[in-house]
Amino acid sequence: MSEPTRERRRFHRVAFDASTEISQGERRWRAALQDLSLHGLLVERPQDWAGNPALPFMARIQLASDVQVVMEVALTRSEGDLLGFVCQHIDLDSISHLRRLVELNLGDQTLLERDLAALSEE
Repeated sequence: MSEPTRERRRFHRVAFDASTEISQGERRWRAALQDLSLHGLLVERPQDWAGNPALPFMARIQLASDVQVVMEVALTRSEGDLLGFVCQHIDLDSISHLRRLVELNLGDQTLLERDLAALSEE
């Protein structure tokens, strides 16, 4: 990734391996999660991908047997084998779980606070 692209990033991404499902209406795809942030996620493109980028998607990330993050997302990037989604809506439980995950992986409260501030600016 180029330096200008990194500099434009307002949210820290964390690499995480979790069962991830992308859905749109009745269609569902299992996707390999590459990373996620408070603002969205990056997944490997499923082989049978046929999503309509003009319509919203739901992303469901299973963090533990009883803990999941569910968010409404929009496809914002499709490059090669990767799909990037930006969060459009997330419920309170999901953002709490995601916040804790990012906090633990960043290991720096200051970085987390900066991400939260950037999220509130949107």
